[in-house]
Amino acid sequence: MFRKRENKEKVDVFKLNEIINISNSILKIVYIFIVAISVYIFIKLFKELNLKSTILTILSITSPLFIGLFIAWLFDPFVTKLEKKGIRRGLGALLAYVIFIIVVVIVLATIIPLLSNQINDFVTNIPDILNRMYGWIDEIFINLNTIDGFNALAVKENILTELGDLGASLTNSLPSITISIVKTLFSVIGKIAVGMIIGFYLLMNFDSAEDTIITFLPKNLHKDTMNLLKSINRTCRDFVTGALLDCTLVFVISSIAFLIVGLKAPLLFGLFCGITNVIPYAGPYIGGAPAVIVGFSISPTVGIFTLIVIIVIQALEGNLLQPLIISKTTKLHPVTIMLGLLLFGHYFGILGMVVSTPLIGAIKAVFIFFNDKYQLFDLKKENLNG
Repeated sequence: MFRKRENKEKVDVFKLNEIINISNSILKIVYIFIVAISVYIFIKLFKELNLKSTILTILSITSPLFIGLFIAWLFDPFVTKLEKKGIRRGLGALLAYVIFIIVVVIVLATIIPLLSNQINDFVTNIPDILNRMYGWIDEIFINLNTIDGFNALAVKENILTELGDLGASLTNSLPSITISIVKTLFSVIGKIAVGMIIGFYLLMNFDSAEDTIITFLPKNLHKDTMNLLKSINRTCRDFVTGALLDCTLVFVISSIAFLIVGLKAPLLFGLFCGITNVIPYAGPYIGGAPAVIVGFSISPTVGIFTLIVIIVIQALEGNLLQPLIISKTTKLHPVTIMLGLLLFGHYFGILGMVVSTPLIGAIKAVFIFFNDKYQLFDLKKENLNG
């Protein structure tokens, strides 16, 4: 009698586990939905309230402070290592600055004269490049004239008119553009100089920055906050280090390759490719497009070889450098990076595309921290690469 009653009252463990798993799945979906809605509402409010221009103005005014923070943050590991070896922090900060300034002066003294000469040669050759482009377009439309029903002459005239206007505007506006660039350059140099002074003073006490932040929080949050800050700091530092190395390699490889194929101003276009490469995946194409256009304006052969160079560098960067440097340091899935680029690029332009990857990496670090602490989701470490 009692045995039968015990059997009837036994809990069906299989069904219970199934219900728990379904509940967990529903909670995950609800959580993701809430996060997505929150992000969407934030972006809509950001756009509707026109906070972008206000924030950009504030950032422009306070940019020396941010430059100083970035410099102090970048040099802090080196100064900390010197401090552990018995060198006072102030002297270590001074040594870091001296090494940095020497390296920058050497690099600029080497690159700027070459870059200046190449820019001058390129500007001088703009009329020849446009003439070659006219001839190239003529050849294309001679072949297109054989197509019935296609008014190749009208299309050709429109393109030639646009090119003529472009060449005239470049020639006429070149002095004003040069003056604007010089003014912007001096403004940037001034902000960097002020930022470096701020950074030096911050660097001397940067080791206590985290402790200062934590003092404003309740004591029971000190340990968790410190661990979270260290995790975000490590993620951002790894990305910056990887991005700088990646961009430098792309700049060097692109410049050498462009020089070999006979492209005008190879250093200029290589530098542009290196700078735009800070945007993952899309950067090489953005940087390579002007080089390909100029290559085809010189000759079809140079254009084709330039295009091949861009494709090879993109393949090399995407399949070797990105996995070894960027993806490895940020531990983000390529799809996650691409979605971030599309979202931030849509709302914030090029600047959004530049900051999207480190920002997503920081968000991921925060998510992992809280997930490990509160066990929100049962995720394995190997499944966190996205």
